[in-house]
Amino acid sequence: MEGAKRIIVTVLGRDQVGIIAGVAGVLAAHNVNILDISQTILQEFLAMIMICDISRATVDLGTLKARLEEKGAELGVRIDAQHEDAFVYMHRI
Repeated sequence: MEGAKRIIVTVLGRDQVGIIAGVAGVLAAHNVNILDISQTILQEFLAMIMICDISRATVDLGTLKARLEEKGAELGVRIDAQHEDAFVYMHRI
């Protein structure tokens, strides 16, 4: 996607109503576009990965990470966000 600055958002924790809505709400509030989302439930645990475009975000990545972490604490899940380049670098073979 030309011009996109992408981040990877991961969410891990016990499944419950409102997790996706809570994460999506934080992203939308800061003009972050969700490009792709994948989730799975392993017994009672949720594992979700989102690819998001932050090229038009209203806050910097550090602030966005902090807001997502706050929402994660509120929901009782762990939410991490990192730039796509860092994610690719860390997970290379």
